[in-house]
Amino acid sequence: MSNFMYAASVPPIIRSLTNLRSILEKAATHAEAKKIDPSVLINARLYPDMFPLSRQVQIATDVAKGAVSRLVGLEPPKYEDNESTFPELLARLDKTIALLESCKPEQIDGSEDRTITLPMHDRTVTFKGLPYLFDFVLPNVYFHVTTVYAILRHNGVEIGKKDFLGNIY
Repeated sequence: MSNFMYAASVPPIIRSLTNLRSILEKAATHAEAKKIDPSVLINARLYPDMFPLSRQVQIATDVAKGAVSRLVGLEPPKYEDNESTFPELLARLDKTIALLESCKPEQIDGSEDRTITLPMHDRTVTFKGLPYLFDFVLPNVYFHVTTVYAILRHNGVEIGKKDFLGNIY
């Protein structure tokens, strides 16, 4: 059995969601300091056909909880997708991070060849565990976290690369 899958999945996803949490806290503080209605930031998007910030957070957490659940062979928990405030988005992140932290390495390690069935909008996609992690999960988590960062930066929240990467040095 390989001990690779846990190390390649849970810690980097927790790190990304934890950094996202800090970014959202800065956004809430920014909105308060600048007397901006928080819903302006929560509903902001980079382009009219893109999802707003709230949905970006929901998708990042959905992909994260789905990844860990599927890699251990369980059905992912369902969330309501009704968060409309910073405290609600932070609570969703906390719930997702707690789920990831509850996962033990021995539950995921060796899942490289596990068959993962992923329902999409109009079809079902089947992956093996390793390509699921590297070709779907990690790119999606990073995409949606990056999009939240970009939305907030575009709207004047004073965040930078260090906020996205977290404390690595």
